[in-house]
Amino acid sequence: MFYPFLQDSGWALFIGRFHPVLVHLPIGFLFIAALLEIGRRTGKISVSESAISFILLWSAVGATLACIAGYLLSLGGGYEQELLDDHKWQGIGVAAFAWIAWAVKSDLLGKRIPFGPAFYLPALGLATILTMTAGHDGGSLTHGEGYLTQYTPEPFRSLAGIPPMAEPVTEVKPIANVEEAIVYKDIVQPILEMRCVQCHNASKQKGDLRMDQLALLLKGGKGGPALISGKSAESDMIKRCLLPEDDDNHMPPKGKPQLSNEQITLLSWWIDQGASADKKVAELKKTEAVKMALASLGSGGSGPVVKNMESAIAGLKVEPADEKDIEALRKAGLIVNNLSLDQNLIEVSAVNASGFNDKQLDLLMAVSDQIAWLKLGGTKITDEGMKAISKLKNLNKIHLEHTAVTDAGIVSLKDLPHLQYINLVDTKISDAGLRNIASLKSLRSVYVWKSAVTDSAVSQVGRQYPQLSVVNGFNEAAVATFVKAGGDTLQTAEIKK
Repeated sequence: MFYPFLQDSGWALFIGRFHPVLVHLPIGFLFIAALLEIGRRTGKISVSESAISFILLWSAVGATLACIAGYLLSLGGGYEQELLDDHKWQGIGVAAFAWIAWAVKSDLLGKRIPFGPAFYLPALGLATILTMTAGHDGGSLTHGEGYLTQYTPEPFRSLAGIPPMAEPVTEVKPIANVEEAIVYKDIVQPILEMRCVQCHNASKQKGDLRMDQLALLLKGGKGGPALISGKSAESDMIKRCLLPEDDDNHMPPKGKPQLSNEQITLLSWWIDQGASADKKVAELKKTEAVKMALASLGSGGSGPVVKNMESAIAGLKVEPADEKDIEALRKAGLIVNNLSLDQNLIEVSAVNASGFNDKQLDLLMAVSDQIAWLKLGGTKITDEGMKAISKLKNLNKIHLEHTAVTDAGIVSLKDLPHLQYINLVDTKISDAGLRNIASLKSLRSVYVWKSAVTDSAVSQVGRQYPQLSVVNGFNEAAVATFVKAGGDTLQTAEIKK
């Protein structure tokens, strides 16, 4: 009766997840004990037997606790059974031999065990060896079979009889003729191998689900079918991708590389079109969003898609600003730069005026036609000030990061015809605010990192407005694009998460 209770209890997994922490205790203690024993017997160091006995006691205790936590963790399922059994018995062996080594070494029991000293070195040696083999299998259970030896270099690889290294899938390779590509083999399978197979393969089956073969993917796992042919919105593998990243059911798990909007779009499209194993792209119906996602495959569709976008103000020309008005801005601590001499457009930046506030926005009205880029990050601007900013009819780019702007204020920008870029990093903007501005036809890039916007909203907006790039986190490519977008040319860049 106790076993079913553990399987259904959250306590089992709570305690079980401490296994990776606890398992390091016996590893450290056993190797210290072995090294001290070698040093003592070779005369290199002087250490008492009671000290080694004390270390062995804690190695045995640690190994026992690790075994208990490991067993509870295994109740959650998702592991290859034979490998799990090997790992389990190796762990039990470590604990058993550690207890034997301690018992024959201790003052309390050592003298009471017949031929005790004869068991000591074999028990200590076996406990140490089993620690290494259990660690190998534990790594394979967690990260997939062969994890520890995956990157063995030559010539050791050949000498150990390990097969040649398989090149890991880190990107979807460019497709020369997308229309002739087989959707599952050339598009879907590479995406799954890159983002999903690490946790759903022959040796590691989280949720009893395998995604390394189409038949097994269609079969599903412990939670039922992974996909429902023709219904991506009802398919578990898509719904989980769209959950907030900090949700326990979100896939891939938090901290792992996530699927891009294009990748989710393509997986959803494949499911909606029947999840065929052999149909080509040309044989399936395609929406505009799918066409854009497929277009990215021509240059590799694995990660951030970087595109040069023509500026909405590239052909715009206005009258020059009055120098007195420019000087007034500079006296207020603002930096004013020319963006294009022949267009008379300017950039106004409050990078050195963190105290700039709503009342001072009136200074901008005198040059409202000329302002194309406005940098107000880290200032005192609030929702009230957004009403004034909405009068900058030629505004193309605005930085509002680290300000008090909320959904109520950002909606004021909806009528700006040339606005392509908005930086809302570290603001109170939520999903509602993002959806409000996403419909802006000219908008191409929105940065919402560290805001209240959720990953699920980012994914949903990305699918609804494929021309819009919403960045909700930074990697090297995103940082590069972020810097470029704040540079000194009228050409903007777009990056999709």
